[in-house]
Amino acid sequence: MRSDPPTDRSTIVGWPRRRDMPEAPGTHAPCRWREDRACIRFRQPARPAEEATARMAESEQGASRGHEARIVGLVCSAHFISHYHLLLLPPVFEVVRTELGVSYVALGAVLTAFNVISALLQTPAGFLVDRVGARPMLIGGMTIGVVALLLAATFPSYWMLIAAYALLGLANTVYHPADYAILSSKIAAQKAGRAFSFHTFSGFFGSGVAPACVLFCAAYAGWQGAYYVAAAMAALVVAALAIWGAPLSVSAAVRRESGSQTAGKAGLDLLLSAPILRNLFFFVLLALSGGGIQTFSVVALGQMNGTPASIANIALSGYLLMSAAGVLLGGILADRTSKHERIAAAGFLATSTMIVAVGWGDLGAAALIAAMSLGGFLNGIIQPSRDMIVRSVTPPGAFGKVFGFVSTGFNIGGMIAPLLYAWLLDRGEPRMVFALVTVFILLAMITVITRPKPQPAPAATPAE
Repeated sequence: MRSDPPTDRSTIVGWPRRRDMPEAPGTHAPCRWREDRACIRFRQPARPAEEATARMAESEQGASRGHEARIVGLVCSAHFISHYHLLLLPPVFEVVRTELGVSYVALGAVLTAFNVISALLQTPAGFLVDRVGARPMLIGGMTIGVVALLLAATFPSYWMLIAAYALLGLANTVYHPADYAILSSKIAAQKAGRAFSFHTFSGFFGSGVAPACVLFCAAYAGWQGAYYVAAAMAALVVAALAIWGAPLSVSAAVRRESGSQTAGKAGLDLLLSAPILRNLFFFVLLALSGGGIQTFSVVALGQMNGTPASIANIALSGYLLMSAAGVLLGGILADRTSKHERIAAAGFLATSTMIVAVGWGDLGAAALIAAMSLGGFLNGIIQPSRDMIVRSVTPPGAFGKVFGFVSTGFNIGGMIAPLLYAWLLDRGEPRMVFALVTVFILLAMITVITRPKPQPAPAATPAE
C-alpha cells in the first residue's frame, strides 16, 4: 500500500519542484504526478491566481456597469415625474380658477399647501429612507402621488384640490432623499458626478416638457385629462421600479452597518453640524436666485425695458434649456476633479456677470436671448458640483437624511422668493429683481469658497 508523501516534498530527492512541474494540457495549471505518472491538475491554478481574481473582478464590473445604467435610468425617470408634477397647475391656472370659481390668491394657496407639506416632512422622509430603504420609499411616495392626481381629476372641487396637493407635497418629500441616497450608495465614486448630472438633467427636462404636454392634453381632454395622463405616467414608473428596481435596494444588514459607522454623528446632531447647515443655507440661496429668474424675469424685463412678453419668454426658455445642457457638461467636469468648489465658484461668477448684463444693459432681442441662454448654461454647469459638495460632507448611511434636510432649503427659498420679488415689482423696482438675484448668486459663491475642507474619516480601529 502506497504511503502519502511527506508534506515538505522539497526534501525528497527527485521530486519535481513547482517551477519544474509540467503544465496540464490546454491549461496553465501545473500538474502533480502519481506513481503511475498520470497528470492531476490542481483544483485552483496556483500560478495564475491573480488572473482568476482579475477575471472575477472584470465580470463583476461588467455586471455593475449594467446595474448602474439601470439604477440611473430608473432614478432619473422618477425625478422626471417629480418635476413634471410640479408644473401641472401653472399652464392651466386660469382654466382651473375659472372652473372652480376661486380667486388667484385662493388657487395660489394650493401651491402653498404643497410647499408647506414638502418643507415640513422632507427631513423626516430622509430619516425613513435611511431606515427602511430608498426603493420602498420611492415606490410608496410615487404611489401617493398617483392617488393625489386621480383625486384631483375625479372630484374637481377647490377643497379636494387643496387635499390633493397636500398629498402631492407628501409624495414630493421622498424624491430627493431617495434619489440621492440611491445614487450616492450605488454608483461608483468616479462616476458620481455624471450620475448626478443625469439626475438633474432629467428634472430640468421634466420641467421643460410639462407646460407643452399639459396644454396639449388639456386642449383635447380638459385639465382633468392632463392630470389623468400625469397619473398614468407616474404609475408606469412605479411599475418599472417594482419590476426592475431590485438593484436599487440595499440590504438591511448593509443599512445597519452603514448606520453604525455614523453612530456618533447620527440624527439631529449630524443635521445641525456646521457643514450640513452651511449646505442648507447654500440651497436656500440657490432657490432665492433661481426663483427670481424663473418666475419674475419676464415681468421685470417688461417693466424695465418694455421687452415684449414673447421675447422675454423665449429668453427664459433659452435659460432653462441651456441650463439642462450645462448640467451634462458639469457632470463630466465634476468627475474629473475633486475641486468641486472651484467649478461652482467659477460658474457662479460667470452667471452673475450675465445677470448683470441682462439687468443693466438695454439689450436687443438677440442679445437678450443669447445672454440669458449663456447664463443658463453656466448655471447648469454648477449643479453636479453642488451635489458632489453635499456628498463630500455626508457620512455613509446618512445620504437620505442629509439630502432630505438640505433640499428643504429649496422649499424655504421657494416660499420667500415670490413674496420678496413680488413686493419689489409692486413698488416699481424691476431692476432690483436682477440686483437681488446677483447678490444671492455671489453669496452662494462665497458660501462655497469659504467652506472648510472635508477631513478624511479616521481609520477604523480593529476590535480587540
